[in-house]
Order: sequence, then structure tokens, then C-alpha cells
Amino acid sequence: MRLIRPILRQGAWQRCPHVVSTACWLLGLVTTLLAVQPAWSVTCTTESQMNNAQRAEYVRALRELEAPILAGNSGAVKAMTIPAVASSFDGIAQSIETLSPQIQGGTFTVSGMYLLNATDLKGGEEETQFFCSVNGSSLVVTVTIPQLPPGTYLLALLHATGVEHPQQVSMILQQDAGAWKLAGFFARPMSLGGREGVWYWMQARQYSQKKQDWPAYFYYQTAAFLLTPVDFLSSPNFEKLQKETQSVRPPDLPGAEPMKLAAAGGKTFEITALRTDSFSGELDLVVNYKTASVADPAAVRTEILELMKTLLLAHPELRGAFHGLWVYAEAPGRQPFAIELPMGQIS
Repeated sequence: MRLIRPILRQGAWQRCPHVVSTACWLLGLVTTLLAVQPAWSVTCTTESQMNNAQRAEYVRALRELEAPILAGNSGAVKAMTIPAVASSFDGIAQSIETLSPQIQGGTFTVSGMYLLNATDLKGGEEETQFFCSVNGSSLVVTVTIPQLPPGTYLLALLHATGVEHPQQVSMILQQDAGAWKLAGFFARPMSLGGREGVWYWMQARQYSQKKQDWPAYFYYQTAAFLLTPVDFLSSPNFEKLQKETQSVRPPDLPGAEPMKLAAAGGKTFEITALRTDSFSGELDLVVNYKTASVADPAAVRTEILELMKTLLLAHPELRGAFHGLWVYAEAPGRQPFAIELPMGQIS
């Protein structure tokens, strides 16, 4: 993960992101890229530009949050959270309680810190952008946050390692009455299917060279997800990855409108989402589609199998790229009905 540090910002990852379940909470706001704030109104100090006393202060504040996060004690974390976020804390609480069992016995290490000074903001700005220069390098990391209140913030990037599935945890702290309090919490894995982001990037390039755009695109997306601690950071490295991703994006993927997949007998499936995940321990392609009803499990299973076969008939290169398919049938007013099958069982 340190090979590309930080390789940042996956622009608008739909459900932030939808490669796997993840926490995305920042002052209760969704992050997007819109207008840019004047550079004079805000400043960014990178870790290499901080003095020893500053680093010690920030690490101490992070360590105070570490113990309750490891213990899954969301109540204690809430007590150390700014009021604006604590008032709607359920999302962060759920994220902490989900994360805690995965990092029990692990160790937090700080992989990066950015001090964001926004005290000169007037308030009401649609977006604030910080440009963070790295000492001794031409690299500029950009932090873009919408509707940011005036204040002083710390963005900390941490790794939870020494566990079976290492995680990356990012936090926004805000200075409040002389103390540092939590203002944002983000968590996502460092690997999927036993592979890290750089591996998926290299594999995506190989698929691209073979003109296999479908697996290339989803491997690029998986790489970006794993190599991006949070979605509101950007760097030249990530922009390069973004450009490569868009160059292979299949034109018929679902977006504002469902993707139409024509099956035998005149049937058409409406696919609403495609993403990757590793529920099985290996990388799967996950498909969501619309259906009229999920009341009859046998009928839905038959329909899902037909969709699986049709998708693989249209894109046979997916068989070698993924362990299997997860398909979610979604009917109005009902819980989704899901089936997972390895590729070898879809014929």
C-alpha cells in the first residue's frame, strides 16, 4: 500500500464506494468536485512540514480514539465527536461496530497526516480545496471538501495491521475549544481476495492490452478503491489511474438508466448496478437487477441463473477474471433475493 502513497480520490464512487461495504461519513455530507475555493483562504501543512511538538499532539489525539475504536465502543467515540456529527452518529457507530471485530488484536500506524487550516473561511462556500505540497517533491495532494465550516482540521490516514484482513482507517479531527474531536470517519480494506491495489492495477493493464474491457474496467475500479483511503483526495497518480479506467469503460454499463441485457426468448434484464466484492474470500462480480417479484424462490433462482448465463455468454472473458457471480434480484417493496455461484457451476 505504501508503493503509491497517497494515490487518491475516486471521483464520486456512487455509494461511496460500492466496491465493498465501507464507511463514508464526513460532517454528514456527500463529497463531490464543484467550484474551487481561492487558494489564499485556506492552507495545508503536510506531515513532513510539521514540527515534533505538532506531530506528538496530533498522534496523542488519534491514540485517544484508537482504544474505543478497537473495542467497538461507539458510545465512547461519540463522546469525543463534534456536536454537528454526534447529533447524527448512527452511521459512524455502525461502521465502528462492524470494523472492530476485524481489527481486534491489531495495531494502528499513522501513514499520513494533513493539517487543514480553514479559519479564514466566511462560511457557506460550496466547496473548499486544499493544495498540500510534499517536501522535496513536485507531488501535490489535493483535499476537496464541500460546505466546510470555518475551523482547523486534521486529516489522518491510518493502517490497522497485524490482523487477517488489514484495514485502512481515515479520520477527520476538528479543533474544538482547544481539544481535537472527531468530525469524520472512513474505513475500507487494504486488500480484496488476498490481493492489494497495485496488483489489481497491473492486472487491469494486462486485460486492457488484450482488449478485454469488461474485466479491465472492474479491476481498475477495484485498484482505485483499495489505493484510495478516502474519496476526497486527489493526486497525479490517482488521476493517471482514473484516466486509464475511463479509457476502457464499457459504454453500456448501468448509470442513470439500467443496462439492458437481452436474453433468449425476447426477455430483457434490467441491470441497475455492477461492482466487485470478495464475500467468498475471492474476487466476485456483483450484479443487481430489477425483477417483478421475489415471492417464489424457485422461480427467482431460475431467473437469476438465466441472467448469469446470458451475461457470461455476452462477455465470456469474465469467467477467467472472477471467482464467481453474486446476483441480487430486487423487487419493489421486498428485500433483495441473492444467489452466488462460482464460475464453474454456471453453464
